[in-house]
Amino acid sequence: MSEFRKSSLWERFRRKALDVDARFGHSLYTFGQRLADWYERFSISMDRLTLTGGRKLAVNLAGEAMTVGTAASIVMLFLAIPAFKETADENWLKKQDLAVVFLDRYGNEIGKRGIKHDDSARLEDMPEYFLKAVLATEDRRFYEHYGIDLIGTVRAISVNTRASGVVQGGSSITQQLAKNLFLNNERSIERKIKEAFLAVWLESRLTKREILKLYLDRAYMGGGAFGVTAAAEFYFGKPVKELTLGESAMLAGLFKAPTKYAPHVNLPAARARANDVLANMVEAGFLTEGQILAARRNPAAAVDRRRDTTADYYLDWAFGEAKKLADQGKLGDDRVITIKTTLDTNLQRRSESSLEMLIRQYGDQYDVESGALVVMDVDGAMRAMVGGRDYGASQFNRAADAQRAPGSSFKPFVYAAALEAGKVNRNSTVVDRSTCIGNWCPQNYGRSFSGAQPVTVAMAKSINTIPVQLSISMGQDKHPNHVGRAAREGRDQIVRLLRRMGVTSPMTDTPSMPIGSVEMTVVEMAQGYAVFPNNGRRVDPYAALEARNSRGELIYRRDRDGPRPQQILKEQTAQDMNFLMSKVPEEGTGRRAALAGIRTAGKTGTTDAYRNAWYVGYSGNLVGAVWFGNDDYSPTNNMTGGSLPAMVWHEVMSYAHQGLELKPIPGLPPLEAPPGAPVVAQSRPAGFEIVNPIRPSVLSKRSAELLTVLDDQFRSFEPQRVGDRGQRVEVLAPSGETVTARGPIAIVRP
Repeated sequence: MSEFRKSSLWERFRRKALDVDARFGHSLYTFGQRLADWYERFSISMDRLTLTGGRKLAVNLAGEAMTVGTAASIVMLFLAIPAFKETADENWLKKQDLAVVFLDRYGNEIGKRGIKHDDSARLEDMPEYFLKAVLATEDRRFYEHYGIDLIGTVRAISVNTRASGVVQGGSSITQQLAKNLFLNNERSIERKIKEAFLAVWLESRLTKREILKLYLDRAYMGGGAFGVTAAAEFYFGKPVKELTLGESAMLAGLFKAPTKYAPHVNLPAARARANDVLANMVEAGFLTEGQILAARRNPAAAVDRRRDTTADYYLDWAFGEAKKLADQGKLGDDRVITIKTTLDTNLQRRSESSLEMLIRQYGDQYDVESGALVVMDVDGAMRAMVGGRDYGASQFNRAADAQRAPGSSFKPFVYAAALEAGKVNRNSTVVDRSTCIGNWCPQNYGRSFSGAQPVTVAMAKSINTIPVQLSISMGQDKHPNHVGRAAREGRDQIVRLLRRMGVTSPMTDTPSMPIGSVEMTVVEMAQGYAVFPNNGRRVDPYAALEARNSRGELIYRRDRDGPRPQQILKEQTAQDMNFLMSKVPEEGTGRRAALAGIRTAGKTGTTDAYRNAWYVGYSGNLVGAVWFGNDDYSPTNNMTGGSLPAMVWHEVMSYAHQGLELKPIPGLPPLEAPPGAPVVAQSRPAGFEIVNPIRPSVLSKRSAELLTVLDDQFRSFEPQRVGDRGQRVEVLAPSGETVTARGPIAIVRP
């Protein structure tokens, strides 16, 4: 019975399974039949749409274009994502509004940077012909496109192709505004893609008039002027609403290349450009030939600014530092700031003239065209900065932005790291011998080796093998049996020291790093060297002594709100470095930099093929760094750091030390020159003559600090007016008596 039941259950299960299988198979068969019928009907329908000949080619090309376009759009969107991050902040527009008035260290106004905050340049107040001049030259279809003018771009490409050069730009005003607000001047496809996306974004957020107003307010117009209001005052000494047609055309011509067409730099080029703008206005239909005839016959003339000392490179750098302070929240919410800087105007002027004079005198001999220098206090206060020979010709700051190989002037950082690691001391003896890391073997300047010698001699004579040996010895504790790894570890220690000093330039790790194959800026070289006279404490170059908002309230003081000094080297290490480097101007390659009666220390630097020449040095008061070379990286004619750089350093620092209360370099006694000793200049080439002028009397640092304190106290007193005009009022006199007078009376209360 039990077996029968089991058999019966099994049979029912088996029949059920067969039934399910049959149903499933039938469903699949039916689905397949229906799918086949559908495909057959689809094929018949498609056969009716089959294209041949030209139609087929067109459809195929359209399909390929859609595929490529979709892929390109995805790539472009991916590239534009970093640009849109700039717009994530709701205050993206306010962040661009910083306007700064700069004063020198004695309170005299020296220049302005940023956007001018006032209502004097409303679009309604600007001459109509000025706006038409801008639109005719920069973007004729401004009111017709949505951020990107495809027709204008095609037209510009056509014109430039016919002219075999860049005659017209293809960017719309909105694109140029996007670049000014969010991007930089890098010439790359990636930047153009970001610019295009941001232009469309701006069009969706702002009206056309708002875009045009922002563009006119933020564009750089040359001469340190941002915006048409500042430019009109700088070039023509008048508000923009009073511009003539000729002046408007000249101003509108500056947008393309402000340094090239600035009238105070090159008036003929500015007038030629203005004539092109007038022609554009006629071509665009805004004016007739008759209307522009008077402007052609009477071209605009700019205010003579040739004698102005504006220290533009310094101001550009100081404005960048001000924006960093603003980003850190140290300047509050006010966007109109007055900053008292550390600039010494007389020293700035002397630095510029010395650099220019030496290049004019010896540029052909050494085949050198460019140079840069900085002078700062040992605590980092930037007193002077020369970023090039002609700011009007090139705004690129070779002192703050150009990264150049320092050559042997890099070696003090290697010696400092070795001293800190205990691998050498000021009394050590080192051996100049053949030294190799793999297949690389450094050679000395004389192509020979001088054997055992004091470390001071190795520094003074700039022996190449010693820094390489020191880099190896610093890493041998970790890698005693592998020279290459030991050298790499030593170089890592050198880089870590530079980072503690505040150097941010990339440091490419190569065996030749210890002899200066990396690249640094002039400012960074001065910053690193300043650690030694500062007794091992980090130095951060700065421009702002104090800052006040638009109401005159003190909102920042360097001594109160600035970073505290950090001890990054042992004091003994810094003093030993001072001893070693003092031998360079006294006995070594930097004799031309020595100052009469003033103890100094420093180091020369010369790179392969004589492409760069340096002298970086310091006294107990000041640090100076000088670089010479060519912008196109071409070699000079055997120029070394001990020639022009040391000579310029001597002239500038001799002038800078006049009237200063000399401070000793830590670890070194003051230099005692015998009575009647001549100025150290015997190493100059024949015919070199620069009369060192008498430096105007300046206040001591202590006196300047006391005046600042008094100024703050006077500012804290607020006058209060009492009584109406003619009204009799009683006031309390300083003697304590009550006196009667007629109003209004100003009472000063703290």
